[in-house]
Amino acid sequence: MSDRNVQRDVVVVDGESLVPEDVVAVARYDARVELDDDARERMQESRDRVESVVESGEPVYGVNTGFGHLVETHIDEEDIEQLQTNLVRSHSAGAGRELTREEVRSMMLTRVNTLAKGYSGIRPFVVDHLVTMLNEGVHPVVRSRGSLGASGDLAPLAHMALVLLGGGEALVDGERLSGEDALATADLEPVTLASKEGLALINGTQLTVGLASLFVVDAEEILDAADAAGALTTEVTMGTTANCDPKIHEVRPHPGQKESAAAIRRLTADSTVLESHKDCERVQDAYSIRCLPQVHGAARDAVDHLREAVEVELNSATDNPLVFEAGSVDERAPGTDVAAVVSAGNFHGEPLALRLDYAAGALTDLAAISERRADRMLNPEVQEEYLPPFLTEHSGLRSGYMIAQYTAAALLNECRSFGRPSIDSTPVSGGQEDHVSMSGQSALNARRVAENVATIVGVELLCGAQAAEFLDDGLELGTGTGAARDEVRSVVPPLDEDRPLDEELETAADLVRFGAIRAAVESVLD
Repeated sequence: MSDRNVQRDVVVVDGESLVPEDVVAVARYDARVELDDDARERMQESRDRVESVVESGEPVYGVNTGFGHLVETHIDEEDIEQLQTNLVRSHSAGAGRELTREEVRSMMLTRVNTLAKGYSGIRPFVVDHLVTMLNEGVHPVVRSRGSLGASGDLAPLAHMALVLLGGGEALVDGERLSGEDALATADLEPVTLASKEGLALINGTQLTVGLASLFVVDAEEILDAADAAGALTTEVTMGTTANCDPKIHEVRPHPGQKESAAAIRRLTADSTVLESHKDCERVQDAYSIRCLPQVHGAARDAVDHLREAVEVELNSATDNPLVFEAGSVDERAPGTDVAAVVSAGNFHGEPLALRLDYAAGALTDLAAISERRADRMLNPEVQEEYLPPFLTEHSGLRSGYMIAQYTAAALLNECRSFGRPSIDSTPVSGGQEDHVSMSGQSALNARRVAENVATIVGVELLCGAQAAEFLDDGLELGTGTGAARDEVRSVVPPLDEDRPLDEELETAADLVRFGAIRAAVESVLD
């Protein structure tokens, strides 16, 4: 598992070493961005190659031709700058809700990083503008829908780039300004795009990979919190952790399964609750407890699989065409004695789309098992021997946490409704772009899933903390589960009588998603 620390003051962008935690640090916590000097030199060399192609007059896609279906249309040299401006304006055709502040920042940062690799032919001056916008809090207004994930996330990135030109709108300290006025708050002038620069700004997977980075970090926090919630439920329902014995998982050694089983053992260490009933007559726990390592572990493996792709994609060149040194690629690639500009398909989001759908589905199943465990604590048909109905005294007069489980069930239903965008494709651009990935929609769906699942796991934690109120005197939770219970109790008091729960559900979700549960547990176990 990666280092979860996202508390950093500066993120240096070099096109080679960005990780999801860097994206979170910049997007969510406003870490300052600096551009690496070597990256600046690579970008300038790439720009020089583009200019050599322009001077040669050879037809090269994205430099002096139309786009998509209009690839065969030659553009005169005097119209090349207007071509790039028209591209950004025409592709700013998104719809739907506006991206959140952190979503926009994640897209801007990841675009800077891919440009920093030096294969896009853009002037460093333009990338400096994006860096300054990030550091000064100029956030383009970007519509969330419109990307097909090939040719990259065109529409969202175009809305971002439009502000560089002084067009569109941006938010600065919550105030909505024209693009030109927003740039002025950062002492920036609108950019006049040179050849290929419009395409360099909008052709790539940066909406997808930016959101995927946020999702990976959040999902890993959710997984750790779900282990804590499941361990707490195991204790308060008088279950057993025999299912987490190392011998069991050595004979089926999936990495995630072993990790979750080990986590449950650590979380419940020194639990006198578990010791109090180890000789009881119950033969087996329900699957939601007995199979916790297998289900949580499979979700862990799915998120790890996504992280692997995200870390590659963050530091990849996803532009089209790509600019290489002459003679360094296939001799059939168009170019001059100085440069080769090659059209290919690195903008296609399928490597992320398939894994995003897989990981979102896995997290949905994590939510399903968590919701079932919450029900086991609430359901009087299951827990009449140990816990009061719906975890409240005077049930009937009071409803306790009954409706919190309804909310968990509703959110779970929404997660299940999202489907798999990555297996769909709608041809566009007159059939030139005849297979697309829909990776942008996969990323947007995954974000919603993470938000919902954090709340569902939060419901389980709330129920677990409340159930612990009914333990016999003298019984103590495990070291880790006790810390998780205490973290919940630091912000949510026991449910002594019915009260509105909506704000408490949000609070619990934040404890899960933003790492408070993991941090509380690690503080007592490390």
